[in-house]
Amino acid sequence: MKQRTTDDLEELRRLLEAAHRIVFFTGAGISTESGIPDFRSHGTGLWTKMQPTQFQDFVASEAIRQESWRRRFTGERSIENAKPNKGHEAIAKLIRDGKAIAVITQNVDNLHQDSGIDPSQVIELHGNASYAKCLDCQTRYEMIDLKRQFTDTGRVAPCGECGGVIKNATISFGQAMPEREMRRAQEQTLRCDLFVVVGSSLVVYPAAGFPELAKQLGAKLVIVNREPTPLDSIADLVVHREIGQTLSFAVGIN
Repeated sequence: MKQRTTDDLEELRRLLEAAHRIVFFTGAGISTESGIPDFRSHGTGLWTKMQPTQFQDFVASEAIRQESWRRRFTGERSIENAKPNKGHEAIAKLIRDGKAIAVITQNVDNLHQDSGIDPSQVIELHGNASYAKCLDCQTRYEMIDLKRQFTDTGRVAPCGECGGVIKNATISFGQAMPEREMRRAQEQTLRCDLFVVVGSSLVVYPAAGFPELAKQLGAKLVIVNREPTPLDSIADLVVHREIGQTLSFAVGIN
């Protein structure tokens, strides 16, 4: 059997060292190593076990809203117990060192911020599951307070400020992508000289258009993902390995 070489890891290290303005684009694959299930994997993905709630249904139906909150506050919540892994820590180091300028993420788990990255450098395309907001007045609600309310009363009440619908701060199916975050992601993509995709299947648009844009504008494109993606053919380097071990080796941390 042919022995696997580390040429791809050495090339990744070289590209990271040579770059000055790295942008990372992260998907569910980086967080599965922290124990958070992804969405699409057969048999284990969240969408194979439970149909996602449509945004329009959540807004229109009190019963659907309360069922959504029941799902949130009962059973095992792996996202709430997860900690950053070596992949998150490697990216955080490059941010601290001034090599990377931003993280564009499809994840909602807050693990990039938990790894020490300033929230201003994390662009969350799909929102954040660690808190909730009123859809009308944008008042923020902490999950611990909503969980206590749900446990005590069996429901999450309307917004105390305006009476609007409270929803976790993620982008649901049927909900418009956040204009500000999409604009910021494009601005950072235009600035980068190396665009590194980490743990994304690159099948969800318009988010998956950012690596294509970076490549078109002359930046180097690296894809680190356990499975092939539709953009592997245009990448300067593709690494099909475990993410945490790969990034920690390339960055030089234990």
